[in-house]
Amino acid sequence: MIGPPPREAFTAKEWKLIQRLRTPAHVQRWLTSMPYNWEREGGTMRSFREVVKRNEAHCLEAGVAAAVILEQHGYSPLLLDIESWDLLDHVIFVFQKDGLWGAIARSRDIGLHGRKPVFRNLRQLVWSYFDPYIDMTGRIKGFGLTSLYDLGNYDWRFNDRNMHKIEDHLRAIPHKKLRSSDRRYKYWHERYKKYKKRFPDRSPAYYDNRSEWML
Repeated sequence: MIGPPPREAFTAKEWKLIQRLRTPAHVQRWLTSMPYNWEREGGTMRSFREVVKRNEAHCLEAGVAAAVILEQHGYSPLLLDIESWDLLDHVIFVFQKDGLWGAIARSRDIGLHGRKPVFRNLRQLVWSYFDPYIDMTGRIKGFGLTSLYDLGNYDWRFNDRNMHKIEDHLRAIPHKKLRSSDRRYKYWHERYKKYKKRFPDRSPAYYDNRSEWML
């Protein structure tokens, strides 16, 4: 379906949630408060309906859930795939306000959550994730934008099965390269290793751009 489905397509619980979460900031707070989906029983790719039922989400599930909710409030269902050297991509929902880009996201790492709409273009938005993305193996190398409408009649809102078609689609879309210096990478890589040695169970939040984060 191209365009938002009618109210009748949703359960009473889902519609109440959609009416409560009217802005990107509202959706980000909802996702941040939700337990992270660690996929302990195998890989998942759940729809909005399944996320609401189970009350947990990983990054791609959170992006799709945000798309379904905000589609009802006039936003396009846009997902941005952030491509990493270690093949552990991060997927975020992106939106525009007054011509500036922002994002909604869920992650194991606080630095990879959403961003306020303060970026002039998608490259700037992705750059805001570069330093927090660096862990033991991660480093951003590119990004690609897609609309969930590009999936045609595929049911990405209410599907009760794992939606691996979305993952395949994100891998297949064109990606723009993001060039970065080895010096910058090595600095943040060493800092991350030292931090995790001291605080193995914490997520670092020592980055300079925290004022741009939407938590």
